[in-house]
Amino acid sequence: MRILHTSDWHVGKVLKGRNRNEEHIKVLAQVVEIARAERPDLVIVAGDLYDTAAPTAEATRLVTRALSALRKTGARVVAIGGNHDNGASLDALRPWADAAGIELRGSYPKGDLNDLLIEGTTESGERWRLVALPFLSQRWAIRAAEMYDLTAAEANQTYADLMARLIAKLSESFAGEEKAVNLITAHLTIVGASTGGGEREAHTIMGYAVPATVFPPNAHYVALGHLHRTQSVISPCPTRYSGSPLAVDFGEEENVSSVSIVDVSTEKAAHVREVPVTSAITLRTVRGTLEQLATVNLPGAWLRVLVREAPRPGLREDVQELLPNALEVRIDPDMLPSRSGARSAERAGRSPRELFGDYLDSRENAEEGVRELFDELYDEVSSNQ
Repeated sequence: MRILHTSDWHVGKVLKGRNRNEEHIKVLAQVVEIARAERPDLVIVAGDLYDTAAPTAEATRLVTRALSALRKTGARVVAIGGNHDNGASLDALRPWADAAGIELRGSYPKGDLNDLLIEGTTESGERWRLVALPFLSQRWAIRAAEMYDLTAAEANQTYADLMARLIAKLSESFAGEEKAVNLITAHLTIVGASTGGGEREAHTIMGYAVPATVFPPNAHYVALGHLHRTQSVISPCPTRYSGSPLAVDFGEEENVSSVSIVDVSTEKAAHVREVPVTSAITLRTVRGTLEQLATVNLPGAWLRVLVREAPRPGLREDVQELLPNALEVRIDPDMLPSRSGARSAERAGRSPRELFGDYLDSRENAEEGVRELFDELYDEVSSNQ
C-alpha cells in the first residue's frame, strides 16, 4: 500500500504580523496535487492542522476543504490533533468528517480506547490497521495532585511510561493471526530527534520527550508529527517525522519542506521518499550595515534582518525602506555590549524602572520620552493590579 504522510500545517500562522493565508492555500493545494499524482491509499495528517487552539473561520474553512480535497483523490484520510490544536473542537467536527469519509481524532475518548484504532482495506485488497494517537498533554496524563508529589524527572518518566502502555495496549491487535499492514501515527517528541526551529518549546522538551522504544517492532511504519524537520528516527520499527510543508518561522529557513510518500506491505519494508513542497515564500536571514543591506536582492522572500549598526531611533524604518519585505529587524547580537555576570547579579532587588533604565543605557538609546512612557505605563499597570 502507499501512504502520503504530512503534518504540522499550522494553518492560521501569522509571521511577525504577516498573515500567511495565501501561502497556506498554495501549499495545501500542492499537497493535494501530489496526492492526485501519487495516488496513495491512505493520507495521514499527524497533528497541528492549525496554529492556534482558536482558529479563525477562514482557517477552519481552509483545513476542511484541504481534507475534503485529499479524500476526493480516492485515499482514506486520517487526521489527529496536535499540541496547537483544540482537541475538543476537532472532535466537534467529527459528524462532518464522518459524512465526508474522513477519520478525525482530536483527543482521547473517555470511554472505549478502540476508537483510536482505525482499520481499512486498499482497492487491491490489502488490509491495514492504524493506531491514531492525538497529542497528550502531561498535565492531562498525570493528575495535578500527582504532579505536585513528583520531581520533574519522575513526572517525565511517568509520562513516557504512560505513553508506552497506551501504545502497547492499542497495538495488541498487531500480533493477531490476520495479516495486515500495522501503522501508528502520533504527535509527540522522540528522544534524540532534531527540532525544526519553530516548535512550541514547552511541548517539545519539558517532560514530553519519550524514547523510541515505546513503538512495537511489529509496526510497519510510524508516522509522526510535532517536530518540523523531516527526519527518520532510530526505532524498533520504521519511524519518521514528515516535517512541516512550509517553514513556520525563521528558525526553520534551512529546512526542506516536503511530504513523505511511503510504500509498504506485510512482506516488504517501508520505502520512504520525500516529495518537495515549494509553494511557500522562502524565509531568509540577512545581516550587514545599511550600505551592505542596500545591495541585497531577495524580492521573493520574507526577511529577518540583523543590522550591524549602533541602535538609534529610526533605524528600523531605514531598513524597511531598503527592504520592504523585511518582517523582522533586529540589531545584530555581535553589535550589542556583552553582559557580565556582575551586572546580572545587580538585577536582584531593583525596581522595574531601574532595570528598564539600565536596558536603555546598555543600548545607548537616547530617544526622548521613552523612559517617561515606560513610567506612565508601569504606573497604570501597577494601579490596575
